[in-house]
Amino acid sequence: MSNSYKVIDENTWPRAMHCAVFRESVEPAFCVTFEVDVTRFLDTVKMRKLSFTMAMVFAVCKCANEIEAFRYRFLDGKVVLFDKIDTAFTYLNGETGLFKVVNVPFIDDLDAYCRLASKTAQEQQAYFTGPLGNDVFQCSPMPWVAYTHISHTNSGKKDNATPLFDWGKYQKKDGKNVMPLSVQAHHSFVDGLHIGQFAERLQEFLNSKGGPHPW
Repeated sequence: MSNSYKVIDENTWPRAMHCAVFRESVEPAFCVTFEVDVTRFLDTVKMRKLSFTMAMVFAVCKCANEIEAFRYRFLDGKVVLFDKIDTAFTYLNGETGLFKVVNVPFIDDLDAYCRLASKTAQEQQAYFTGPLGNDVFQCSPMPWVAYTHISHTNSGKKDNATPLFDWGKYQKKDGKNVMPLSVQAHHSFVDGLHIGQFAERLQEFLNSKGGPHPW
């Protein structure tokens, strides 16, 4: 069952013009890469004996859920706003070297989410369980490279507004563990302002050692 949503009245929606302009772009999505400091978050993950990958999926999707712009989608030609967005992430099969795409409902509890995500990923046999729903954030860790830029395949579907989140290898820099993180989003709904809000919110969450936001 998909998450609930409301249909947006584009006649009164302040962003209607911006949405229409970018919706007709040849490439309506844009991608931004920036560094995050995971020093304190790594300590929390180790202390709680959690998977760093699952914990990052949680952190990213929690913070993105809290910003309205990331919950807009196109559905049957209309603009809709979901109440909640669930998670989808890639998970490597160590034996075959191939990844599978795992879907996990978002639970607003770090430990509970990580337990469910790890269990689901380990038990899923199929690489793909079907087309992803409209109400997910796609996460794809790439822990082998501390990259400075990343790009994605393009389905050619201009109304595909699912945000993509990637992160690379963390490494020591000035005494901190820093990691590249990328956000790709549909410009009909997301601007640089919202990427900035997400980056700030995510860093605050990571600094809080996985606890609740201070606001």
